[in-house]
Amino acid sequence: MTAISAKASSALPDFCEGIQYFGEALPDFKIYGANPAIESGKVAIASPTDPAAVYQTVLAADALRYLTLQVTASKASGHPGGFASQAEAYASLVMLGYKNIITEVGHHAPGFYSAMFLDCSLEDMGILTVQQLRDRFREKHGLLGHLSGYIPGILAPAGPLGQGQHFAMSAALLHQDKLFPFTVGDGGLGEPYIVSAIAHFHTAYPSVTNFLPVLVWNGYSQEHHSMVSLKTNEQMTAYWKGNGFDEVILVDAKEFDDQDQPGDYVDSTVFSFEKRLEFTKAILVGVDKAARSALSGQLTVFIIKQLKGAGVHAKGAKSHNLYPKDTLDAPHIVSALQTRALSAEAWQIVRTNAERAGGGPAAKTVVTEFEFPLPELGELPLEEYPVGPIPHVSTTAMGRLVGIVGKKDENFLVTNADGNEASGIANINQALKIIHPTIDDLYNQAPGGQVYEPLSEDACAGLAAGLSLMGARTLWCSYESFAINGLPIWQTVTQSMAELRRPTPSTITLYTAGALEQGRNGWTHQRPEIEAYFAALMRNGNVFPLFPPDANSIQVCYDWALKTKNKGIVITASKSPLPIRTTFAQTHKGLRDGAVLLHEVAGKKKVVLAVIGDLTLIPAFEAASFLEAEGIGVKIVSIINPRRLYRPDDTAWETCSEPDGGFLSDADFEQLFGGDALIGVTGGAAAMLEPIMLRSNSKRDTFAWKRGETTASAGELMAFNGLTADALTKRAIELVH
Repeated sequence: MTAISAKASSALPDFCEGIQYFGEALPDFKIYGANPAIESGKVAIASPTDPAAVYQTVLAADALRYLTLQVTASKASGHPGGFASQAEAYASLVMLGYKNIITEVGHHAPGFYSAMFLDCSLEDMGILTVQQLRDRFREKHGLLGHLSGYIPGILAPAGPLGQGQHFAMSAALLHQDKLFPFTVGDGGLGEPYIVSAIAHFHTAYPSVTNFLPVLVWNGYSQEHHSMVSLKTNEQMTAYWKGNGFDEVILVDAKEFDDQDQPGDYVDSTVFSFEKRLEFTKAILVGVDKAARSALSGQLTVFIIKQLKGAGVHAKGAKSHNLYPKDTLDAPHIVSALQTRALSAEAWQIVRTNAERAGGGPAAKTVVTEFEFPLPELGELPLEEYPVGPIPHVSTTAMGRLVGIVGKKDENFLVTNADGNEASGIANINQALKIIHPTIDDLYNQAPGGQVYEPLSEDACAGLAAGLSLMGARTLWCSYESFAINGLPIWQTVTQSMAELRRPTPSTITLYTAGALEQGRNGWTHQRPEIEAYFAALMRNGNVFPLFPPDANSIQVCYDWALKTKNKGIVITASKSPLPIRTTFAQTHKGLRDGAVLLHEVAGKKKVVLAVIGDLTLIPAFEAASFLEAEGIGVKIVSIINPRRLYRPDDTAWETCSEPDGGFLSDADFEQLFGGDALIGVTGGAAAMLEPIMLRSNSKRDTFAWKRGETTASAGELMAFNGLTADALTKRAIELVH
């Protein structure tokens, strides 16, 4: 290979500045590389068997490998091996005109960035040359280590394994005329969520098959062999067939090896050039067949079997990650780059094909670069109940509105793993119907419904959050006890929304059947510690946990949430009938100010009871009566929107897309919470009270959840956790004396 300085040669395309090594032209380049295989004005190659198309797909795969390794080695950090092992598959998808490509593997990020560079998408970030690509890799405001919605042309974030299929299925549901391939690592295949999520989705939406898992079967995970490395090709095929896939297309590099490589997994880049072409042609033909199958109603998977690290600096798991020793000056990196080096003419051919494929750069063509059109909801018919002791169920009041939203928006979807009826929202099922192949009016089941009910919280959260990220309205309903199993993907989406370059509907959740309502079920159903998770996420700046105290408040909270963009909004409410304590106007004020005053009586001293939740207001009002009898003044403040109670500098709100900088002023905070003593009360995690405790100058204390127990009533469970009127009264008296 010949080393050339990009600046020293006027023949080099400008984008090549920063490429360290250029090679001689590959055999027959003048025949098969003379003109781009994707002709001007076309969006794909004419045929997957065209010799020029096959030849130029090899060039594209080598370009992807070269850039992936040089970019990661420029920082001696990052993950080149996994993406390298499937470079032919990715290159084939692009050459065939498919650019709405998602990944389940965050470690494929440098390969995806290389692809976005080649098709000019990264020019929207000011990255015009390979040098700039290197400089901004793994740097702030650059190309972060794992994919995010910040990067032009990238459809979805990728970090934790077992998430990418949700984004692909969400996009496929909203855009049924387009193909959404997503790469899956065989290390990630060990996550149970991937195939089970696909299975439920396929049962609910049997005609929506335009998403294509591309299994990267390279034999290794991050630091060892993958758990499926010993499967035979027949066993792997049977696995996918046994999970409902109609078409399994597997291309094994071993079948093309002419170098006697040991083991079941081999590196195609060391084949003779003739065999490299044969292997790549098989990939092109296989990907084309898989794409057509997926787009024609067949649940399809494409599998590329090739050794991890193919064509880069190391093989197997050793190729997964770069370490400080793996610099651009290290001999093994230099050797790998020189081996993969292309001629300047080849680089230009690769770029031209990449830019033309799919109708232009991904940053200008993929579905997530456009705001998804939504029907207008108009003013929802909220029903205001009179303040007083007549009880109403909050969740049911919200459920009525949810049904109306679904009727107005056909893409709206509600997800719930544990059943809406159990949460007081059977009216959602009655209005929108559970998606199910068995028609049964008794259970509100029908194909074509808008309520998605797998038993997996991951599948519930994944499809709801994924659809929101892709631009649709959704609602994820869960028992507070079990929601933790779906939160990883919900958090991924809210974080991505914080940096997204377009507005999208907030991802909204409704958590019901809180710990205090689950006495008889015992501690397995009492996990309000989840609120500590949201308390931490509030500091992101775009996460808003809401705690409506009654059936009036929850309607206003949901109506507000529907009108927001790029946020994560958590509504937590009881399914128990409870008195109406607020007017609509009070909740509007509570959403704006963070909290609202419910009760105030003057006295010789003033105790403020700052309460999160609805059931917890019961002991608070009882304690107020006791304290008033002692001549002690009491204020009961219902905390509806605790994110507003932080100080502006406590959160990263100004860094968020669609920023919301509304916070209660110091003067208004003092007017609302000022007193001789303050007691924060919550049936969940004490961490949710942090904004109040940070700002209060009063003597103060917290009453919060400790742990679960089996009890006969909510009152008994609150007593077990010290959340009683007597305990509140006793502590308040201690604080003011």
